[in-house]
Amino acid sequence: MTGWTFRALSPDVDETRGAGEPPDAYVLRLAEKKARAAGGFALEGEFILAADTAVADGDEILGKPADAADADSMLRRLRGRVHQVYTGLAVFRPEDSFFASDFSVTDVSMREYSDEEIRAYIRSGDPMDKAGAYAIQHREFHPVNEIRGCYAGVMGLPLCHLARLLREADIAPPVDLPKRCQDALGQTCSVFEEILNTPRVVFTHR
Repeated sequence: MTGWTFRALSPDVDETRGAGEPPDAYVLRLAEKKARAAGGFALEGEFILAADTAVADGDEILGKPADAADADSMLRRLRGRVHQVYTGLAVFRPEDSFFASDFSVTDVSMREYSDEEIRAYIRSGDPMDKAGAYAIQHREFHPVNEIRGCYAGVMGLPLCHLARLLREADIAPPVDLPKRCQDALGQTCSVFEEILNTPRVVFTHR
């Protein structure tokens, strides 16, 4: 979708959350750790893109459910309420040590799905490998009522935030990332121009 040829790397990174660490700081720290850990595997001319996503209810991060009962608990907890999805991005270019990071946060409003819908969704097995026990794009369950922010960020890779980072690195994407993103997701985005035209906020936590 992005027009790049890429390799997938899986660096060994400790993902333990620090005591009292806010969700935005957490996803940014992990994205940076992943990027720098993968840097040793970069070939000449390559740059590293790393990302980490967390579903948060207030300051509590909801990971993947441990079992069906845990999935049921998470889905009931989120039902009819608004929570946040944070995605941290990091771009690292080992050849000149360029590094920059950014994050997106999206407010996700869940609909009032029924208990039977929860049970049916859990029986499908889909929530078991999803943070927060749901996938925004699931066609049968469709748990989300509306979002405020980046839809792609909820799925794990906010492309407009990435384009903004790459601009700082003087890396030109081979395609129009906002258009490709909207075409691929079948979504009309109301925030991409604001994201692209707003300077990146330098993160200062810790």
